[in-house]
Amino acid sequence: MQTYDVFNGDADGICALIQLRLAQPCNSILITGVKRDIALALQVPVDSPAQVNILDISLDKNREAVDGLLAAGCSVFYVDHHFPGDTLPDHPGFTALIDTQPTTCTSLQVDQYLNGQFHNWAITAAFGDNLNAVGEELAGKAGLSADQTEALKTLGVCINYNGYGATVEDLHFHPADLYRAFVKFEDPLDLIASEPAAWQQLRDGYAEDMAKGLAAPVLNETVTSLVIKLPDEAWARRVSGVLGNELANRNPDKACAIVTEKAGGHYLVSIRAPLSNRTGADEVARQFPTGGGRKAAAGINDLPAEQLDAFVGVMAEFWAD
Repeated sequence: MQTYDVFNGDADGICALIQLRLAQPCNSILITGVKRDIALALQVPVDSPAQVNILDISLDKNREAVDGLLAAGCSVFYVDHHFPGDTLPDHPGFTALIDTQPTTCTSLQVDQYLNGQFHNWAITAAFGDNLNAVGEELAGKAGLSADQTEALKTLGVCINYNGYGATVEDLHFHPADLYRAFVKFEDPLDLIASEPAAWQQLRDGYAEDMAKGLAAPVLNETVTSLVIKLPDEAWARRVSGVLGNELANRNPDKACAIVTEKAGGHYLVSIRAPLSNRTGADEVARQFPTGGGRKAAAGINDLPAEQLDAFVGVMAEFWAD
């Protein structure tokens, strides 16, 4: 039976699959893409039964495809932390580990599933998903030094940074290729120490793009919100998500949003709830047709220009009370 690994192209998806495949080696077919490409289950063929592992993408956004896979005789193993919809599939071929608490991520759930076999990869993912307090607590419990903890944080942020872009052409590496390069290392600290070319390119690209992002103009700022505007350029699409995390870390009591120009006058939006109140990002995003995500972090894939003022208004008002 063929195995398909379907995973988000960000740090959480990649680190989750790294753990799973280090524990359970398998010659699987990889299905992934840019971070915002979440309708990935549709890419799995339904012409014959298969084992399908789906990591870090919303079941709510893939429910129809998952139901089709189950009807075709596939076994589906689903691990995620996004809103799954009102009900889960009631089917003997469906197994799920889903936890939507804002202090967890898919890699942490895989870490628990595997009894911590590759714990440092889970810590890396926590940092990549901007769960800094969680990552630091886990690193401390694991006995990591301050330098080791910071190294894993940098790696996680850079892997996450690589997932952002309108298309894979915006990225430094296709997420599947980055997974293949990094799964060779059972411990991410060994990866960092050996400095492979992929890691060097990713680290240097992140530093360059982040410097540009931090200099970007402020579209609107209130006591409880901050909205930054980026141009329609590849570097801006790459940095949008991690810039949102950085701004959230610098402004813990404010919701932060990155609004990136797209062709045709539309916008790509990345939203972060206040770190002091990690909830509401998904509710804000879902007020717009292409919005979705989780409580702490969400996005809008295509915001028409005529709705920009409305979005800025929602950002200013939602957390004001």
